[in-house]
Amino acid sequence: MNDLMNQLTEEQLAEVKRQMDEYVQGVEDIIPTEELELKVATSVLENRPLKIKLGLDPSAPDVHLGHTVVLKKLRQFQQNGHQIQLLIGDFTGKIGDPTGKSVARKPLTDEEVKHNAQTYFEQFGKILDMNKVDLHYNSTWLTKLNFEDIIQLAGKITVARLMERDDFEERIAMGRPISLHEFFYPLMQGYDSVVLECDIELGGTDQYFNVLMGRHFQEKFGKEKQIAILMPLLEGLDGVEKMSKSKKNYIGIDESPEEMYGKTMSLPDRLMRKYFELVTDLSTEQIKVIHDGLEFENLHPRDAKMFLAKTIVRMYHGVSSAEKAENHFVSVFQQGIVPEDIQEIQWNGVTKIQIVELLIKLQLLSSKSEARRMISNKGVKVNDSRIESIQSEISITDGLIVQVGKRKMIKIRLS
Repeated sequence: MNDLMNQLTEEQLAEVKRQMDEYVQGVEDIIPTEELELKVATSVLENRPLKIKLGLDPSAPDVHLGHTVVLKKLRQFQQNGHQIQLLIGDFTGKIGDPTGKSVARKPLTDEEVKHNAQTYFEQFGKILDMNKVDLHYNSTWLTKLNFEDIIQLAGKITVARLMERDDFEERIAMGRPISLHEFFYPLMQGYDSVVLECDIELGGTDQYFNVLMGRHFQEKFGKEKQIAILMPLLEGLDGVEKMSKSKKNYIGIDESPEEMYGKTMSLPDRLMRKYFELVTDLSTEQIKVIHDGLEFENLHPRDAKMFLAKTIVRMYHGVSSAEKAENHFVSVFQQGIVPEDIQEIQWNGVTKIQIVELLIKLQLLSSKSEARRMISNKGVKVNDSRIESIQSEISITDGLIVQVGKRKMIKIRLS
């Protein structure tokens, strides 16, 4: 390490430090940090870009802010001249890879994989320069492996090492089945890194085991080992679970400015600092000013959250849309003005109905239990009057406005 650093000019040393300061910001873990600095120094000395890999699951194409945590780090590498390798796991997606939960994931068809991959590319273009990205599908090389190749690949890792994966341990402890093909998924992901000869692989902390497989198999194949950079998982709107569309706690980057702004305003205050650091494009200095303002109570949490919401909308929809989204939020949710573009539905049903049934019919809530809970939590209004009882009966009139929470609102029109 010292020998390499001694070969660098002062200007090159400063460039290595600048890049390293960027790469370590906001990360959960780097395995190992010393090797990352060595790779960056070699890249600067030889004027050779590093290959940065991100593996993508083609089963969930709707990109939300949780995904952008890793994408932001990729953009840092791209802006520093390094080569981004986006790998679509079309082969692994079709056979059904482990979910990290207690059951195996349902396999995908070729058509589903291609559709989902295209959606990824379109949305990633909001963060990365897709003209400077290498796109790969692991079916390109995995379909060419014969049975002898697969046996030799399996011989490069022990069962004990595979059993270190948390979800495998949990499923065995619960007596739940593990199909043999699921053990091959981390092998294939590791082999992807061998083929791509990547220098660095990024992933969330939930990808710890799979990303380390790349290092393992590169070493077994006599290649230089990749560095693993693991990013923290972003909690969703509930403040507890990892952001996920299936948990309905996400902010999608393709959502409307008003929806994106309103969802951000519903975040728990304690998550604001993490969101500023992980999902915005603000500088380190700007974020520090906000953090200090919150800590020393010079900045009201509401004002900080409004700035966060406006920043997120501006990043994906532009300055003008961010201004309009903020004005919409202030007028509707702070001043109580009914928006002009409120969704309207034609009502052909009964003239009187219980509130729980009404919420389900209007599709404002998906279940009766959820409707009862929302009413009990004082989260339902009819014509700006809060509903106090789950037994309330509502008279349907033309122009009736039903509201759930702060963002869901429907106006009923009689036919």
